Amino acid sequence: MKYMLLVCGDDTNDASGMAPVEPWVEELGDRRVRLHGHRLAQPADAVTVRVRGGEVLRTDGPFAETKEYVAGFDILECDSLQEAIEAAAKHPVATIGAMEVRPFWEDEDTEGQIRRLDAELTEAARTGDTERRVACYAQDAEVVTEGRHHKGVEALRKALAETPSGPAIREVLDFRVHVDESIAFGHALIRSDGTLLRVTTGYRDIGPRWLIVHEHVTEATS
Repeated sequence: MKYMLLVCGDDTNDASGMAPVEPWVEELGDRRVRLHGHRLAQPADAVTVRVRGGEVLRTDGPFAETKEYVAGFDILECDSLQEAIEAAAKHPVATIGAMEVRPFWEDEDTEGQIRRLDAELTEAARTGDTERRVACYAQDAEVVTEGRHHKGVEALRKALAETPSGPAIREVLDFRVHVDESIAFGHALIRSDGTLLRVTTGYRDIGPRWLIVHEHVTEATS
């Protein structure tokens, strides 16, 4: 299960004796417990945004005026909450600040979402629904197929309109997905109306759903 580790610093404490963070990062990275993380800028560089009565209200500075502030974050992959707590306790900042360990939302299923998106493409091909197909792509998506490069969803829509094929059979023979935080990559072998294709796809987590941001289609050779 994934956990978000919020690294909370405290400027009122003396950090001169704190151990370096790099060994902790390297150890958990080698064990594939720490997946990603980064240090954040100072609270003075933060901007707090609220919307009230339809008006966007901007306040320079952090959300809350406290001596402790979020100095960085780490994303952990642990078998249990206890393992995540033990990892947090080994972080050097825990000796002068605090570590908040929070589980990711339990129904998160990134690979399942991507596979459902691919199934949506198959259904769009079966029904010949161009708009349904285009809806699977991000606005800035880049698609390379049959040697043609389509940059942006409008260019893709135009290309599909120029070469209408109607309903088609899209059979997924093999589909492998690799997920890395907010991006993912897929490699598929697809038979489309009798033609065997190799498809490499890049996905990005955009808002509430995953969308295709890059797709490269080539005809498979024996």
